[in-house]
Amino acid sequence: MSLNLLLDSWRTDPLTAPNLPAWRILPPRPADLRPFPPDLPPALEDSLTARGITSLYSHQVQAWELTRQGNNIVLATGTASGKTLGYNLPVLAALFESAEARALYLFPTKALTQDQLSVLQKVLITDHWSQITSIYDGDTPQSHRPQIRKNARILLTNPDMLHTGILPHHTKWAEFFRNLKFVVIDEMHTYRGVFGSHVANVIRRLKRVARFYGANPQFILTSATIGNPVELAGWLVEEPVVLIEKDGSSRGERHFLIYNPPVVDEAIGLRKRSLLESVRLAQDLQAAGVQSVVFARSRRSVEMILKYLQESPTRPSAALPKSFGVGEGRGGEGSRGYRSGYLPSQRREIEKGLRDGTVHTVVATNALELGIDIGGLGAAVLVGYPGTIASTWQQAGRAGRGDEPAAAVLVASASPLDQFLAHHPDYFFGRSPEQALVNPDHLLILLNHLRCAMFELPFQKGETFGGRAVDEFLEFLVTSNESHFSNGRFYWMADSYPAANISLRSASPESFILQATEENGPRTVGIVDGESAFWMVHPGAVYLHEAQSFFVEKLDLDQKIAHLRPLESDYFTEPLKQTTVQILSVTDHTPRVTHDTNWGELQVTTQVTGFRKLRWYTRENLGQEPLDLPTTDLQTTGYWFSISEKTVERLSQDGLWTNAPNDYGHGWPRLRNAVRARDGYRCQVCGLAETSRQHDVHHKVPLRALIRSATTPVVTKQQSQENMHSAVEHTSRSEASPDAAMRNHEISRSAIARANQMDNLITLCPACHRKVEANVRMRSGLAGLGYVLGQLAPLFLMCDPSDLGIFTDPAWAYAENLPSVVLYDLVPAGIGFSQKLYEMHDELLAHAEELIRACGCADGCPSCVGPAGENGMGGRQETLAILRELSIPPDQKIGETGTV
Repeated sequence: MSLNLLLDSWRTDPLTAPNLPAWRILPPRPADLRPFPPDLPPALEDSLTARGITSLYSHQVQAWELTRQGNNIVLATGTASGKTLGYNLPVLAALFESAEARALYLFPTKALTQDQLSVLQKVLITDHWSQITSIYDGDTPQSHRPQIRKNARILLTNPDMLHTGILPHHTKWAEFFRNLKFVVIDEMHTYRGVFGSHVANVIRRLKRVARFYGANPQFILTSATIGNPVELAGWLVEEPVVLIEKDGSSRGERHFLIYNPPVVDEAIGLRKRSLLESVRLAQDLQAAGVQSVVFARSRRSVEMILKYLQESPTRPSAALPKSFGVGEGRGGEGSRGYRSGYLPSQRREIEKGLRDGTVHTVVATNALELGIDIGGLGAAVLVGYPGTIASTWQQAGRAGRGDEPAAAVLVASASPLDQFLAHHPDYFFGRSPEQALVNPDHLLILLNHLRCAMFELPFQKGETFGGRAVDEFLEFLVTSNESHFSNGRFYWMADSYPAANISLRSASPESFILQATEENGPRTVGIVDGESAFWMVHPGAVYLHEAQSFFVEKLDLDQKIAHLRPLESDYFTEPLKQTTVQILSVTDHTPRVTHDTNWGELQVTTQVTGFRKLRWYTRENLGQEPLDLPTTDLQTTGYWFSISEKTVERLSQDGLWTNAPNDYGHGWPRLRNAVRARDGYRCQVCGLAETSRQHDVHHKVPLRALIRSATTPVVTKQQSQENMHSAVEHTSRSEASPDAAMRNHEISRSAIARANQMDNLITLCPACHRKVEANVRMRSGLAGLGYVLGQLAPLFLMCDPSDLGIFTDPAWAYAENLPSVVLYDLVPAGIGFSQKLYEMHDELLAHAEELIRACGCADGCPSCVGPAGENGMGGRQETLAILRELSIPPDQKIGETGTV
């Protein structure tokens, strides 16, 4: 009842209720219970009965029946619906019935593997079974491995270890593979994009080795809610699968709230920080005695929220009746963090604390999205939109104890995407979860795994791999002296061990040890991956771990050690990073009427150039210091196109180009100084006084917004798509006459005069200026074009959005300062994605225009060109105008008036 009382209080609390634009309630659902199957082995029935389980959910019985009939299945029911029991029962029954049977369990992370071993050993099976159930991964001691290979009947591992440590040495696992009956692939939805394409090929190799030993295992897959579970399962295992998605588990009432922090400055539309508002809501939950998880977008945010919670012990909330203080005082000792970088022992301790109730609030990254057993929580607070519909529901689903009510609160940040969802909640609730895409037949990925498969077993001429003929590939390996053809077979002959050189994941394999010098000597605090070390533990950084501050004295790049010391400070640090995209070589080039397209080698360089010191709570800038750290370089392949100067001129004349720098008139420097003097040389939001750097002067209503409102037809949601199309056609092809140029000049002069009125100007420090700019952001047509291409490209490439990098620059120095859009492979040396995009450039642009025109929004949304700031303007019409220019066929010319 504590949660219900809190929710009732939030409905009337003046600090909370006005900021809840959406509150959806999912009604409770009774369990659909079924008796134990008649063919369930008595030993399993006794084990379940001893745990108080006397019946099964309908989807668990369905999984039992389908697997007993020999089907491959995918379980795609809700979070905490009993999927683990659903796949363990048929596997354990098969092992009870055959003393030789074996099963292989694949989990995406080591942490989840450890968690599921705990479930098997402590809950499902007897001491005898625990002795023949083992984990085999990179952490398994060498001395234990021979015994595991000999005795394990249920082997728990991850795709990486299967790829490098098991399949290449299958002769040591001959007995295991000979009797392999089941392969369980848990959290299937994590296998998407490049990673999923690699894993699908690892499964091909697994099936090939199993066939060699005479086995044909069944597959059981589990998944969170995604848009295409059957399709993804089919891509991964290349077998027919039966979907089980009707959830028979009980569910209490579920509340989903969207909370938009209140505006603190009406003039500039500045809202309270989502992070601090999330802390306040979490404190309300603590005061109500509701065990909760707070999901943050980054590791740094996890530590900041944790510090605020621990430093401000829970007090009775203003939202609660004074008599309702069951959770008072719990905040400090009951709050823990959970993210990558914590030692495994710390994670296990936190997971145990969540299950036994000693941890009341856990602040986590998406590391807790996966099905690690943390018990049933009462509420989930999501600090910012997680990025996808699927992840949002996955995080929200971590709250819920069976039949008890639960709540999830999405706290919107100031980002345009979050604000769009806060103002258009029906868009979020009406969307289907995203699809997970893989492409196992991608040329380079397939070729790499053919090398691995040939190392494991020779290929017969004419043998297929994944159902496709591969002789052509194998003959290529012969010509490159990697294989040898003899007596109708292809044999591996290179000295190298191919799997060792092929990473399934793109993350940096190296990591840094975090070593703190304390009174009792050095202590290992945690670890950080190589890609993150420069920005998390650079010299002078304040590193946060479990809300404790450490000062980084030295980052030893040779030994891969960051030397820390405990620190009590009133500030934290924030790195300053620069990223540049440079053309190394052009492999192919196509000149066009309005733009040029290119494909070639790129270098993406990221460097941490310094850091800011920011005061806790207020984010007051206490100064910044430079750093001299090595760059992080990604040499890859990319596809880019640059828009010609004449095209930009035509768009500018029509008021459909907002990428040029603002010109505030010749009197702007004097006016700027007058505004700063009027405001006392202090930021009008946080009060910070100027130091060596002058503050910025901000236009409350942007100049570009005034110009666009005067030159662009207003398109409302009620207008039909035909009217919108006509409006864009008219504006994007108006004749560039002298009268039109004069009219645009007058509009510009009038807009500058209105923008530069003193009451439209305000002094802001750089930090506050960045926040305010997000609120009035105008999405340019170029940015909108980059956004929509980034949405479409993964669908054509069958990859994940995280496999591609997108870069737009209105004056790219490496393309003669022309406006450019760049899409590049986020894989070292490239993997062919950008080449495919280059080859289908015209088709890609045509689909982009089709997608935008078909979208029902008025001026941009997450489904097309992306949203603008909360009080800004979108880029729909500009993007369509650019696409119309770029779609001119290469054999046509443009006249002087801009007509084709």
